[in-house]
Amino acid sequence: MDSDRQGWRRCYLSGAVFAVCMAGTTLPTPLYGLYREKFGFSELMVTVVYAVYAFGVIGVLLAVGNASDVVGRRPVLLCGLGCAALSAVCFLTADGVGWLYAGRMLSGLSAGLFTGAATAYVMELAPYGGGSRASLVATAANMGGLGCGPLLAGILAQDAPWPLHLPFAVHLALLAGSVAVLLSLPETVTEQQPLKTVRPQRPALPAEVRAVFKPAAIASFVGFALFGVFTSVSPAFLAESLGVSDRAVSGLVVALAFFASIAGQSAVGPLGVRRSLPLGCALLLGGLALLAGALWWELLSLVVLSALVGGAGQGLAFRGALAAVAEASPADRRAAVISALFVVAYAGISVPVIGVGVLVGPVGLEGAGLVFIACMAVLVSSAATYLFRRPLPVST
Repeated sequence: MDSDRQGWRRCYLSGAVFAVCMAGTTLPTPLYGLYREKFGFSELMVTVVYAVYAFGVIGVLLAVGNASDVVGRRPVLLCGLGCAALSAVCFLTADGVGWLYAGRMLSGLSAGLFTGAATAYVMELAPYGGGSRASLVATAANMGGLGCGPLLAGILAQDAPWPLHLPFAVHLALLAGSVAVLLSLPETVTEQQPLKTVRPQRPALPAEVRAVFKPAAIASFVGFALFGVFTSVSPAFLAESLGVSDRAVSGLVVALAFFASIAGQSAVGPLGVRRSLPLGCALLLGGLALLAGALWWELLSLVVLSALVGGAGQGLAFRGALAAVAEASPADRRAAVISALFVVAYAGISVPVIGVGVLVGPVGLEGAGLVFIACMAVLVSSAATYLFRRPLPVST
């Protein structure tokens, strides 16, 4: 019993470290309006600065996504915390948009290093037989951290001095504490190898996975694209179209989408994978419809509902997608297939968001948002139709 208690304590501590790192990736979200005022750049530049993060994540997943299996979990996670700290320093010292690019790229590197390694580490530290509970801890740490970032920055920017500096100073202090926590936890990879043995991973799709991967990838792409729009341009919409100048409110709206995702992912167990993915697609479509209504009628209540419904849909769809492709993949190709799914998902964060930024100039923020919604609705509807005609060949 004491060993179980110690195992869960270590599991929760590693989850807290995971959450701190991921919070840094969304910390700038409510602050982009202030950066626009300070540096005088356009809404397109906001979306590009935001999207640079995804390119950093994809680069790490492709280049060294399996590094923690080789050199150990703790060295990779310490490197991730180091990248997160350097990102915070870039934002603290930013005197031009170049620093924001650097900060976002380093933030993407930290997330790429953490995404796989921290998930595995949290689950490995849990007591034997606690896999399901540990999986939920990892999920909550990941999405909860992403949600806490804008919430923390919004509150500090609204109610405390130095809005462009204090959030990152606080995050640096949290990162320092996370390093101390991580150093107190044991390594779980017993046979460590030199760094030079790490090889880039090439995403691969065995023939038996393709039927499952297609709808799973589309749903993942749309879910992450919805998050991308919420975290990059929703603060501008709230301020310019709805007159919401309170940055704490902007941060809370974004945070709600991530918290709703935790609820959606938690529901996959009771619902089963076969039902979770199509239901997630339906909720994503509902979230997109609510967002369209919010843009058309300029109603804050619909923005909030869109965050809740779309976030829950993203959680259901993405966790269902992960489970489905993992089960359909051969054991010796599973990591490569999951990496491919993450690459598609993070492409969803970057490419559509930049498209929205390009359209803001000619058609305005609301028009660009409606075009984005129409495109994503077509994609998620095609995935839902495919799943209706060809249900997932999974056992749960």
